[in-house]
Amino acid sequence: MNNIVAIVGRPNVGKSTFFNRLIKRREAIVDSVSGVTRDRNYGKSEWNGKEFSVIDTGGYIKGSDDIFEGEIRRQVELAIDEADAIIFVVDVEEGITPMDAEVAKLLRKVTKPILLAVNKVDNAMREKDAIEFYNLGLGEYFTIASISGSGTGELLDKLVEVLPELPEVTEEEEQLPRFCVVGRPNAGKSSFINALIGEDRFVVTDIAGTTRDSIDTRYNRFGFEFNLVDTAGIRRKAKVKEDLEFYSVMRSVRAIEHSDVCILLIDATRGFEGQDQSIFWLAEKNRKGVIILVNKWDLVEKDTMSTRDYEAKIREELQPFTDVPIIFTSALTKQRLLKALEETVKVYENRKQRIPTSKFNDFMLKLIEAYPPPALKGKYVKIKYCMQLPTPTPQFVFFANLPQYVKEPYKRFLENKIRENWDFSGVPIDIYIREK
Repeated sequence: MNNIVAIVGRPNVGKSTFFNRLIKRREAIVDSVSGVTRDRNYGKSEWNGKEFSVIDTGGYIKGSDDIFEGEIRRQVELAIDEADAIIFVVDVEEGITPMDAEVAKLLRKVTKPILLAVNKVDNAMREKDAIEFYNLGLGEYFTIASISGSGTGELLDKLVEVLPELPEVTEEEEQLPRFCVVGRPNAGKSSFINALIGEDRFVVTDIAGTTRDSIDTRYNRFGFEFNLVDTAGIRRKAKVKEDLEFYSVMRSVRAIEHSDVCILLIDATRGFEGQDQSIFWLAEKNRKGVIILVNKWDLVEKDTMSTRDYEAKIREELQPFTDVPIIFTSALTKQRLLKALEETVKVYENRKQRIPTSKFNDFMLKLIEAYPPPALKGKYVKIKYCMQLPTPTPQFVFFANLPQYVKEPYKRFLENKIRENWDFSGVPIDIYIREK
C-alpha cells in the first residue's frame, strides 16, 4: 500500500505533462495504469526510495468551458478527502486566475501537505514572475518546468519528506488473505458486505489501517478466515457527483492497493460500464487477483441464454485478460454468496501458486519445440530454459538467444498455454523474455 498524491489545478497548466514525467520518464517508475479510454490518469512513482501513487485529475475533466469550474471544485474536494498530499499546479504565464484563487481557498482550509508548483518557469525572468503566487496564501512554492523536468527534483524531495509514514503490516496480517469490494456507486457494495458478514458476524479483531481510517476487519465466515479491506474509502458523499469517473477511480485506489483480491461488483441492470472497466484495469495493472460479481441479477428479466450472453459481453470488454471468474449474484436474496466467497479464496490461492521449475520446463519446452517463435529477418529464436520467478505475483521468464525477436503475440501464446495447464484464473500473469 502506498501514499496517494493528487495533482490538482485548472486546465492547461501542465498537470498531465508533470504527471507523465513522474510515472513515465523517471527511472524509478513502478507502473502506469490506463483507463478504458487508455488516458493515463493513475500511476506509481518512486523518489529517494519512497514509493507513492499519483492521481492526475486533469484526465477526468470533460465538457464545455462553463462547467470546468464545478468539475474542478469537485475533484479538488475529493482529492482533499482522499489523498495524503496534494500538488497544486499553476501557470506562471497566466499568473493568478480567479479559478486558481478558488482552488487555493479550498486548500487553505486543510491540514494535509499542500505543495504549490508554479509551472512553465524555464528562464530567470519567469523566476521573478513566480513571486506573485505568494498571494495565494499557501506559503512556499516550487518553480518547475514539466516539459524539461527543471525543478521537479526539489519538489519531489519535499514531497517525500512530508508524506506520512505508513503503518507496517504485521506477519499475522500478511498470512491472512485481504479482500476488497470495489465498484461504481450504487452497485450494491454495502448490501453485499452486509449480506456476506451477516448480522451474526464473527469479528475477530479490528486492525487499524492507514491514517484515512481504512480498517482491515478480520472475519471468519462460511469456514473462511480473511481480512475484509474496509470500503469506507469508497463511500458515497453527497458533494461528489455520482457519475464522475474520477470519483470511482480515486475512491478505489487505496482499497485495491491494500488488497490481495478485488471483488468487483457491477450492477446487472446497468451492464459493464466505463467506470467498471476503469476499476477492473486498475486492479489488473496493480497485479491483484480479480473476481467479477454481477449483482442485482434477481432484477434482470432472463431467458435460457441470458447468463451466457451477459458473460460473453463482459469477457469481450476484458480482452486480452479474459480468464476471470464471473458470478451472478444477488446481495438482497443472498443468491450464490457462498459461491462468490469460495471463488475469491480460490483466486487468492491461484495468485500464490508456485510451479516447480523442472515440471514447468518439461511442459513448456516441449510445447515451444513444437510451436517455436516465428523467425524474423532470417533469425531463429531458440528458448532453452524457463522458470517461475520468486515474486509475490505469477511472473515467468524464458531465456532465449534473441529475446528482442519475441513479440507480444507469442508472449500471449505462452501465457495462454500456461493458463491451459495450470489454474491462474482471476490472476494477471507477467511473461519476460531474457537473453540466456
